[in-house]
Amino acid sequence: MLPRVAGFISLFLLLPNLAFASDTVALNSGNTAWILTATALVLFMTLPGLALFYGGLVRSKNVLSILMACFAIAGGVSVLWLLGLYSLTFSDGGVAQDWIGGISKAAFAGINRDSMQGDIPEVLFAAFQMTFAIITPALIIGAFAERVKFSATLIFSLLWTAAVYVPVAHWVWGGGFLAQRGVIDFAGGITVHITAGIAALVAAIVIGPRRGFPKTPMPPHNLTMTVIGAGMLWVGWFGFNAGSALAANGSAGMALLVTHISASAGALVWMLCEWKRFGKPSVLGIVTGMVAGLGTITPAAGSVGPMGALIIGVLAGLVCFNMTQIVKRKWEIDDSLDVFPVHGVGGILGSLIVAVLASPDLGIFSGFGFGGSNASIADQFSAQALGVGVAVVYTAAVTWVLLKVTGVLTGGLRVSAEQETEGLDLVLHDEKGYDIR
Repeated sequence: MLPRVAGFISLFLLLPNLAFASDTVALNSGNTAWILTATALVLFMTLPGLALFYGGLVRSKNVLSILMACFAIAGGVSVLWLLGLYSLTFSDGGVAQDWIGGISKAAFAGINRDSMQGDIPEVLFAAFQMTFAIITPALIIGAFAERVKFSATLIFSLLWTAAVYVPVAHWVWGGGFLAQRGVIDFAGGITVHITAGIAALVAAIVIGPRRGFPKTPMPPHNLTMTVIGAGMLWVGWFGFNAGSALAANGSAGMALLVTHISASAGALVWMLCEWKRFGKPSVLGIVTGMVAGLGTITPAAGSVGPMGALIIGVLAGLVCFNMTQIVKRKWEIDDSLDVFPVHGVGGILGSLIVAVLASPDLGIFSGFGFGGSNASIADQFSAQALGVGVAVVYTAAVTWVLLKVTGVLTGGLRVSAEQETEGLDLVLHDEKGYDIR
């Protein structure tokens, strides 16, 4: 009898501890391992993926300026993310929560290795999100490559990350007003691609074209480098999209598959468009189409199936290819590396079409979508259009202001005409990308 009583007493004493344990989410080692991997993959997209992709597309006298900018942006954004940008994006903003987060987690205050975000460490969640904040301003530099001062590039990129990327990411992912409206943006169609693409278009217009554009040919100096970088982007994008599931599960697996299908379709369709228009398919075209397919599937990767991804990839190849022709040939805007037509237009297209493909109304069409939205097509499209419209207008306005401010701070955004002719590598960094003896 006494042992039984002692057992009941022991159980009673343990009840508070048991209740406390039930309120604590245990760390999931599988999910943690996957997000560790995904974080490395997304950083790999910028360094060295995007750096090599962009570096090969410019002329040889400017290749180091691109690599330098990517590295400097990665370092600068990482420090700002620690000091306060993570907190402003993902912490509770109190009465301002609809618009911006708070500063309670600035300098990672209160976050240690035991802090949890769901069932993964919060420090890992913060690191994963940091890689998204790094690549977004790095995408923009392709629009004004070969003509902007390094100081202007760095200052603008850091200011832009704080003033544009952080608020938009909070609105969509941090519990802000767009999240409350049910906007779908699984991995960054709005927060990454639309903001970067619109900023690129504004920057290209404000800064003006390179000397000789559009009459002087300015071909890529090293397409081999570009293709290597493109391959790294393709692989790294699996971390970008599948990692956004924040778990090693079926959603991550589906996101990985649809990402690959859309990239494949985008590459092939762009290649065929070039083949028909110019008589020959180009390596530059097929890798650019691949990036268009990746960017366009990004907002929808958590909501569509393989057939939906095929549709998105085909549309990405068609629409983005034709948009590059319009921007460069009809509008005569020198978006040097086609950031707006590929990322901006792709992000807009993917963010809108997800309203259709994610609808539960398409559930009977196996493989097109799997009901990522509980709203009707009309209601979801309205929410998506709101998200796209807000991101476009806000990004355009703030980017214009930041360019003007940066120009004042740096004594002008552009290098001189003579320096542009000589090349940014020697003028700004006193180095050459190639030393052929």
